Amino acid sequence: MGNLLRRVRISISVSAILALLVGLALTALLFASVRRVETQARTVRFQQDAMLRINAVSGGLSDAIEQLMVVNQLFNTFGVVTRQQFHSFTAPLLARYPELHALSFQRLVSHAGRPAYEAQQRRRIPGFTITDFIGGQHGPAPRRAHYNVVEYIEPGAGNDTALGLDTSAVTTYGDARSRSRRNGRVTATGLLSLVQQRGFHTGFLVLAPVYQRQAPQDTVRQRERAVIGETAAIFRVDHLIHTLLGSARLLDQPGMSINIYASGSAQAAQLAFSNGKAPRRSSSVSALLPVWLLYDHPAPVNAVFNVAGEPWFIEVTQEPRSFMDTHAGSWYALLGGLLSSLLAAGYVYSLVSRHSAIERVAGERTAALQFANLRLTEDLALRKRTEKALRLREKVIEVSANAVIICNAEGPDYAVEYVNPAFESITGYSAAEVIGKSLKFLQGAGHDQQNIDEISAALREQREGHAVLRNYRKDGSGYWNDLFIAPVRDDAGAISHFVVAQYDISAVMRFEAELEYQANHDALTGLANRHLLAERLSSAIAQAHRAGTELWVVFVDLDRFKFVNDTLGHEAGDAMLRVLGERIKGAVGEADTVSRMGGDEFVLVLPGYPGDGGGLRVLQRIMDAVAEPLRIQAHEFFVTCSLGVAVYPADGGNADTLTKHADIAMYRAKELGRNSYQFYCPEMNARTLERLQIEADLRHALERNELVLHYQPQIDVKSGAIVGMEALLRWEHPVLGVVSPLRFIALAEEMGLIIPIGAWVIRTACLQNMAWQKAGLGRLRIAVNLSARQFTGKDLLQSVGDALEESGLEARYLELELTESMVMGDVDNAITILRMLKQLGVHLAIDDFGTGYSSLSYLSRFPIDVLKIDQSFVRDIALDADGAAIVVSIISLAHSLRQKVIAEGVETAEQLAFLRAHGCDEVQGYFFSRPVGALEFEHLLAHAPCTTG
Repeated sequence: MGNLLRRVRISISVSAILALLVGLALTALLFASVRRVETQARTVRFQQDAMLRINAVSGGLSDAIEQLMVVNQLFNTFGVVTRQQFHSFTAPLLARYPELHALSFQRLVSHAGRPAYEAQQRRRIPGFTITDFIGGQHGPAPRRAHYNVVEYIEPGAGNDTALGLDTSAVTTYGDARSRSRRNGRVTATGLLSLVQQRGFHTGFLVLAPVYQRQAPQDTVRQRERAVIGETAAIFRVDHLIHTLLGSARLLDQPGMSINIYASGSAQAAQLAFSNGKAPRRSSSVSALLPVWLLYDHPAPVNAVFNVAGEPWFIEVTQEPRSFMDTHAGSWYALLGGLLSSLLAAGYVYSLVSRHSAIERVAGERTAALQFANLRLTEDLALRKRTEKALRLREKVIEVSANAVIICNAEGPDYAVEYVNPAFESITGYSAAEVIGKSLKFLQGAGHDQQNIDEISAALREQREGHAVLRNYRKDGSGYWNDLFIAPVRDDAGAISHFVVAQYDISAVMRFEAELEYQANHDALTGLANRHLLAERLSSAIAQAHRAGTELWVVFVDLDRFKFVNDTLGHEAGDAMLRVLGERIKGAVGEADTVSRMGGDEFVLVLPGYPGDGGGLRVLQRIMDAVAEPLRIQAHEFFVTCSLGVAVYPADGGNADTLTKHADIAMYRAKELGRNSYQFYCPEMNARTLERLQIEADLRHALERNELVLHYQPQIDVKSGAIVGMEALLRWEHPVLGVVSPLRFIALAEEMGLIIPIGAWVIRTACLQNMAWQKAGLGRLRIAVNLSARQFTGKDLLQSVGDALEESGLEARYLELELTESMVMGDVDNAITILRMLKQLGVHLAIDDFGTGYSSLSYLSRFPIDVLKIDQSFVRDIALDADGAAIVVSIISLAHSLRQKVIAEGVETAEQLAFLRAHGCDEVQGYFFSRPVGALEFEHLLAHAPCTTG
């Protein structure tokens, strides 16, 4: 009996322990399975998040560096620009891209040329000298063979310490500078300290060489000889990268660390940016257990990308997190399993103990029955534990945020047997609508399912599979998902089902598509940008070469677009560009490419247009579309365009050559009067080179004192005395000689130089008139012509007032001449400007009267003092009755409006007699004198009668 009792007690303990061990084993198995699935899901999600940040940094750095290419193209196209032009061109770039710390131009100066260069700069910047940053202080730069001097830098505020700085001694500059000059491309420096800031801030520079225009650049030696400096963009790398990630909302993700190095590997000395805490590894994890079982710690994601020719290394890491911190399903599985195991063991122990008490009383007669009851109890406990484990697994699947599908393994239908709530939420289908249907009902059209073959193969071969697919919701909308499929085996080891997990990645795919669109399209108009144009043009050239067909490249430039920007501002100009971009796109075919190069320039790629007139009709449609009336800010504009066409293969065999030749042809169309198109021919190259030379020299004409004024006297018809003179601009070019105003005035207006040139003309004319008055040569009125841009410019009144104040000339001795087209374009605005000029006390004249359109009702409202009869009417007044009648009518009209009349182009005594007989007040022309220089005119005043007062 004692032996029986001992055996019973032992069986009670063994049963409880076995129940506990079996429960713990099942719990561990469930915990490991759930942890494995969770770890894989979080690893994939971390890799996706890391790639978003890598793409944002690499793409953002490329976009930022692109701004330096825009500035460098300005220098290589037009030569070294003035400081004001550099400021005007870079201001919108700096406003649009705040991550640009500074844009600068550094000029290469030899030691022999240093004194002349410093003296030239001191005329603009008193006390200027070439400096160096030595021992933390600025001082004059020591003697060197060459200096690389910061000549321009924008913005000026905060960067004034860098102006005049010699960067040739900085080793990080030197390596990058040498590479950029040898290969002619943009090059980045390593990390460096910025002297413009108080303290030191880590940054880097991007350099692009500026070469002497028209100098050969085919070899390394030729490029090194031709270089005259470089443009540079300065970036505070921590601010730049922080802005790129912050604007995309990719900063401050808990536990994530981002480290970026300005080298091809993780070198601590080249650490450019660091965000987040460095990941820590737990030392408490046993070497016998895999890390993923207790911690979520995905492997770091690394990438190397290119920044202006230099490799940069980025590393994204995730801090390890215990599974207990995430409140994941594995935590619930572990707690539930432990609790179930303990309860089952306790239950078995109490049940067996109760039966042992009965066995002790019953003895041998009940021993066999007690043993049978013990076995039955163990079976029931095992069943309960199994049921609880299954219910826990179902709960984990039910609360998952990802769609889970269980389908039958019997093909070809693979009927769905279960879907979780996340599937219903993502797809819009209820479980009742899906269960029993084929798994293929979610499959979309074939062209959307490039990876569906992998899933089909996995089902056929009964193995695991993975693919990125586009599926469709119940409402027909599509969504992208990362799909995993795995087989499920039954107790006998046969595959009975498949489990499918779907991760919705639609947001990631939309973000990638948006990044790709922004990289290939113009931000203002939505048209193709330079990058996409280069790809499409190269592809079109290859197709035309294979097919043996022609290809047209059309360069479109809007006529007088700068007038809109100057009068209404850049906002109105942007609105016009958007409208005209859509019009041009609508005028061409679906297969044609329309791109915006920048400013008001568009480039079109028209493939497959033979010389049968179809291409010419497209060009005419473009011109007609642009010429339609356009209303902006309550103003109606009539804009025209000039087109240049280059044809492949006759005009070039590559994209750069075709684009350049189309640009040359466009300038020829502008020279011939605008609002037309021209096809390229080789003779245009010489004309373009001459135009470019004149453009370059015109920019320096004022600085070099090459502009002079000639003066033509104005004679009183009754007395024959000189009562005034007209100041006429001439350009004495050192090589071309005297350049006619017809060759450079329109060009100066197009380039925006007419404003400073016009201000110089007014100032010089006032000073010269005052000098003659002080010399006792008479108080005469001097007439100066105004250009259209001067008249509508904001500084006209200030310019006239300053000239009168500086010279001391009374306002009544200055006469400003305007054309009819200038005042009739916007009558109300013209009346306002004219009245403000009259308040200064100057005289106002309408030049070339009769050649344009004037409304008498408006003419009476203009505060005009003088009408000037155009010389085309004066030339034939003695022979042409119609011309004579027009002259008489103008004289009568002016006198009726209490205005004086001056007749231009008087060359004969007969013309003078006619004008005197019909009451003309004053005349000027070759009959009295040609326009002459100041000394000759002074001699003329000294020996001819003149009026005073």
